[in-house]
Formats: sequence, C-alpha cells, structure tokens
Amino acid sequence: MIKVAMISKWHVHAEGYAKHLKGLPDVNIKYVWDEDPARGLPWAQELGAIFEPTLHELLEKEDLDAIIVCSPTNMHPDIMLRAAQAGKHIFTEKVLAFTVKDCDRVAEAVKKSGAVFTISYPHRCMPVHLALKKAIDSGALGRLTLMRVRNAHNGALAEWLPGYWYDPETAGGGAMMDLGAHPMYLLRWYLGKPVRIQSMFNTITRRNVDDNAVSTIEFENGAIGVSETSLVSPMAPYLVEAYGTEGVAIIEDDKLRIKSKKYDDEGKQFHQQDLPEALPSPLDQFIASVKDGAAVRFGLDEARQLSELMQYAYQAHREGRQVTFA
Repeated sequence: MIKVAMISKWHVHAEGYAKHLKGLPDVNIKYVWDEDPARGLPWAQELGAIFEPTLHELLEKEDLDAIIVCSPTNMHPDIMLRAAQAGKHIFTEKVLAFTVKDCDRVAEAVKKSGAVFTISYPHRCMPVHLALKKAIDSGALGRLTLMRVRNAHNGALAEWLPGYWYDPETAGGGAMMDLGAHPMYLLRWYLGKPVRIQSMFNTITRRNVDDNAVSTIEFENGAIGVSETSLVSPMAPYLVEAYGTEGVAIIEDDKLRIKSKKYDDEGKQFHQQDLPEALPSPLDQFIASVKDGAAVRFGLDEARQLSELMQYAYQAHREGRQVTFA
C-alpha cells in the first residue's frame, strides 16, 4: 500500500487527483497539508485523512511514501526540496518552478535522494498526439516547418476559476503559465531545442496576469512553434496544426487528419487517422513507478524544459523583445 499526502488544495486539479487516488486499490491518502488550514482541514476530513498543519513534521513521517503537489506554484521549489531530502516520491502539477535555476536545485536533491519524480503532462498521453508523433517520426510530413497548438477555455470570462488564480506572485503568470503549459511542452516534444522566443500577452478581463496569450518560438531545427492559450475563449476547440515539406496534419478536439504525399499520389486528400489507446494518466504512471519501478516518462528533464520555456516567454513579454535561449 502506497501512502500519500495531498499537498494543498490550491490547484484546481487537486480534487480530481484525490478522487482518482481514492479509486486505486493500492493507494491510501493518509495525510493532507495545506498552506491554508481553513481549507485543508475540512478537505482532510472529507478524504478520511489526517490533517498535518506542519509541513516539516509531515515530511518526517515514516508512514508516508509520496506527495502530490498542488500548492501555489511559487511554493513548489521549497516543498520539493524538503520532500526530496526526506526521501519522499514527488508528483507535481505543472510548472515545476518559475526559473531553470530552481528546477536545477530540485533536480539535484531528487537525484541525490533516489526518489521518483513525475510531472503532469496529460496531453502527451492523448491518442491524437501519440498518433501525430508517430506520423511525424515516420516522415509523413517531411521536415516540419511550423506547428501551432491552441489550448483555451473561458475560465476567466465565466468566473469559474478561483480568484487567487490571478495572483502574479503565487501563480507566476496567467493563461500561458497554466493552460499554456500544454502547448509549450508539446512543442518542445515535437520540435526539439528552442533557440529564441517572443511573446504577446494581454488581459481582456483586466486582471493582474495574462488571460490571452501567444508565444512564438524558433527551434534549432528551423521549425517555428506557436503556443496559443486563453482564459477568455468560450466554445474554443482544441486545435493543433503541423506543417511540413511533405504534408499537413490537423488535430481538432479528438480527431487527427493528415494530408501527405506519402498517403496519395498528389497529397490532395485529408485522411482521418486511426488512433491508438491512450497512455495511462501521469498520475497512474507515477503510482506504477513508485510501486513497480516503471519507467518515468515525464521526469526532471521534461519539467526543466517547460520551466525554461516559461521563464523566457515571460521575460520576452515583460521586456517587449525577442529573447535568445542561453
């Protein structure tokens, strides 16, 4: 039995993670900690767990194996450093940290401890992306020249996100930092190492962080990636466009269509692709890694890559200029 602690209910996915874990036969949510005890105590009671008000004492408990980090993002580095030093396995919401420097501090501690680390990259488990990656790797699109990923909803417009979601100190940013993480880590996976980036972020709802954001990234292979996100887009489909020298691929919601010279003589027709099974969720992968030593797909390197993109994306926005990656 793997004994876990839920670390804060701050993140909007915390309840979903707890519900999922409650349904697993080999997992016990033993503890809850929250930086806001008024929120954490009733949640612990709801989960049938023990509320521990002191993080240090929680992490010292011998009957604790792993933590699920859903705290404010600015608290991530301190929490994870202390958890790694205590030998606890770590599952975290994205992003790991606001800077590469903090990522490296966490990575050093995790590697030294030997703990399992997994970050939640659910879009890399989706059948449409597994199929598109396979098609691209097979050469069906030729050399990629441009990829656009748009992930948007109306959370700020419809007021269903919590008010603290727009606090730049704790959240580190707005739409791009949270919802835009999915396009960012997908572009990094598909296109490789980034070279330079520019951003245009604004706020339609006049909050203190961006709710409408685009970053444009050039990659080492010459491809250009466009990361688009918004918290003010009702009825927005999930869209991915990939353009190459030999074909085009379009993801819209849960369908993938490809037009390629390799699929017909002149590449005139779109062909809807058969999709594989989804990968297990990142949380299921984490539990399998802790329990059985299964390989980690979304680990420290992937987490660092996302934080690097976010660090430079927000720098480009703040400074109003193109930023080159170190």
